[in-house]
Amino acid sequence: MKINEIFYSLQGEGVTMGIPTAFVRLTGCNLRCDWCDTLFAYDEGEEMSIEEVIDAIEEMGTKQVCVTGGEPLRQKQTIDLIDKLIDLQYLVVLETNGSQDLEKLPCSDNFMISMDMKCPSSSMTEKMLTSNIELLGPTDQLKFIIADKRDYHHAVSIMKEFEPSCNIIMTPVGGSCLGSLAEWVLKDKLDVRVLPQLHKLIWGDERAR
Repeated sequence: MKINEIFYSLQGEGVTMGIPTAFVRLTGCNLRCDWCDTLFAYDEGEEMSIEEVIDAIEEMGTKQVCVTGGEPLRQKQTIDLIDKLIDLQYLVVLETNGSQDLEKLPCSDNFMISMDMKCPSSSMTEKMLTSNIELLGPTDQLKFIIADKRDYHHAVSIMKEFEPSCNIIMTPVGGSCLGSLAEWVLKDKLDVRVLPQLHKLIWGDERAR
């Protein structure tokens, strides 16, 4: 499998925010979001076996692993990697962009899906598979990256139409300017979590951790 980077840091997003985590970033993405902050993951990377990836994770001394991208489900071996990590008692979070079928993902207490639902500012809304929403359970999360009021209304409409049973996360584009988004959510009394991107608050836009 083609790996962009493996690194140790704090989880910066969602319900597991702040937990020391081994990140496995896979190369390649089928989307081209207008505000993407991981352009380097489109092509850069090196081939590694699943065993080599697991060896690198083991050196980090944590049982929390985030498999991310790019879009990790574009690579056929990703599910094999996840299955192996679960067998080894790792707690695995898969970050996926909302355009890939989730039907074949494992069902385990040690596994969480973190799925994006792209809003209009991304220019990728039409690529979303809304059928995935019904596959998300109470321990999974659905994330909306919000740039403006149009994005916010789009997110609210998705919530009303599909009634997700998972955690719902709203985060501003750029990850830290929370004021307007927080006010909108409070005014509408939404059952969501408004969260920053912790890694950007700590390290800004630096790629190194």
